[in-house]
Amino acid sequence: MAKVLRVPKLDLHAVLAQQNPQIDLRLDAYETSTRNFLTAVSNYTQRAVAEITNRKNAYAAEKKRLAEKTQQIEAETNQCKLKEIELIAVLDKEQEEKKESEASVAAFRRQLNSIKEKCASLDVEIEQHRVVAANLLRERKREQSILGSHASRAVPELSACEAALKCAIEGIDKDKILVRFTHLDPSDLDREFSLVVDVSSRAYKVPTTTPFLPTLPILLDELNESRDIYAFIRQVRAAFRDLVVHGR
Repeated sequence: MAKVLRVPKLDLHAVLAQQNPQIDLRLDAYETSTRNFLTAVSNYTQRAVAEITNRKNAYAAEKKRLAEKTQQIEAETNQCKLKEIELIAVLDKEQEEKKESEASVAAFRRQLNSIKEKCASLDVEIEQHRVVAANLLRERKREQSILGSHASRAVPELSACEAALKCAIEGIDKDKILVRFTHLDPSDLDREFSLVVDVSSRAYKVPTTTPFLPTLPILLDELNESRDIYAFIRQVRAAFRDLVVHGR
């Protein structure tokens, strides 16, 4: 606590009674007190200015920090907005792709259902064809059995006919017939005369004859006009015989 200077009461009567009246104004104490007061005011002012400066600096630093934080937040916000725009674009694209995929899946399902229906229809047709094929196979086996039975009876007759006619006909390769004649040359009854008839197309062809037959082109033209293969065989046999008679 500051010391209070108490000024004693002034006895004016006593002062005037002195030979040289003087009043002690205590100027030293006043000056000391004034200096102390001014020093206290100066110290207070300095402390106040320092405090104000510190607060000002702290405020400026805080303001700067908040401004930097604000800029950082604004930058992050802008980045988030950009990312949001990108994500929205990605989501829109995914939605479009999803719609396209769903449309494709729906189309594939329709195609699959259609294929299943076709398969079911084909299965029915296949089963029908199997039944028909089984019936045809049974019919073919029955016909083969009948033909085999007829062939077993016809083989001796065919052999007898070939022996009597001195002519043998047999199939070779694909769509070709080999016709062989014997007993045409009196000097060599076992000499064989033959030709191959190609019946693979509507126009008959004769790739080869043994021996060479000069009149073959004429006979072949008559065959293609008449379509009578048996008459052609008879004419070829006669032509081979004429060939032997004329010594060719």
